[in-house]
Amino acid sequence: MTNIFGRHQSGTCTYCHSSRRSFIGGAAALGVAAALFAKPSVAAPIATLIDTHHLFFPPAYQKAWLEWEEARQVPHFPSQVAWSKTKAIEAMDEAGIRAAVLSIASTPGVWFDLDAEKASQMARDCNDYAAEWMREKPGRFGLFATLSMIDIERTLKEIEYAFDTLRADGVGLQSSYGDKWLGDSKYKPVFDELNRRGAVVYVHPLVADCCGTLSVGTFPAVIAVPHDTTRCVTSLLLSGGFARWREIRWLFSHAGGTIPMMAGRIDAFYGKRPNLKEFAPEGILGELRRLNYDTANATSAPTIAALTKLVPASQITYGSDYPYFGLGQFETLEDAGLSAAELASIGSGNAARLIPRLRS
Repeated sequence: MTNIFGRHQSGTCTYCHSSRRSFIGGAAALGVAAALFAKPSVAAPIATLIDTHHLFFPPAYQKAWLEWEEARQVPHFPSQVAWSKTKAIEAMDEAGIRAAVLSIASTPGVWFDLDAEKASQMARDCNDYAAEWMREKPGRFGLFATLSMIDIERTLKEIEYAFDTLRADGVGLQSSYGDKWLGDSKYKPVFDELNRRGAVVYVHPLVADCCGTLSVGTFPAVIAVPHDTTRCVTSLLLSGGFARWREIRWLFSHAGGTIPMMAGRIDAFYGKRPNLKEFAPEGILGELRRLNYDTANATSAPTIAALTKLVPASQITYGSDYPYFGLGQFETLEDAGLSAAELASIGSGNAARLIPRLRS
């Protein structure tokens, strides 16, 4: 989950204190699918789900983040401070999560106030920590490796290390870095390499530097976060990124932000461009339908209805946003009018297709 506190990637957070305080206060056959997701009579549900949106906090990262917040007098989020490996596994067992893909998705990623070298080292520390989990519990955890994206050469070296040494299942990126979204030409060498590898690229939004004060009195994550996914997807679309990197398997958080609602509008403005085939070979809606989307904090019936009008259930994975949100969100999906086969696909089948390590 990103920036549920509404923090910029750099600089002092001037708008998150009261909002954050208030927040704190405040398989495919139908028969098989029905068996997979039936609520058992025992206390712990059957472990069948794969969570593709599962945060973790290595000690070095946790320390740096808490110090970063303290320097800005930002209250810590209790579930982050209380997070531990033991608690995460216990929560997974209680919620019937068979496997989880670990990622560092919270703002400010591994940036903090670090220079390129230190940020790259932080990314390495996080990836090594997650790799230990994968070795200790084979089949229980996957990894979307963290990349700093500050220095391109260092980022390329981390891609090589993550895939060739750690056997990561993909990479985890933020929707924007400073004032650049992923469609920016700066990142072309990174995506060229990820495309060569046919990598899964998981993208998590944040409150971008431009937009933290555009929340009209709401908690910044309510509006700014989902819209940053939309900015990111649109930047990749219109820059020709999706057309160029056909081998990348994209996974966007939170049901694609506002993309399901904005897809028709984007198509209305760009769908009849003379050069459409150059940046959208399958048309605007066709390109958006090629992407994968998770359900983290996006399981309400209206949201799922909009998403499933844009893409089939085969393009959707279950995501929790743990520890910021609970692991029980799949129960809401069960009440969203999806078929048993669709629930089985979203609950584990699609994630297993993207991440073969986690096939049961």
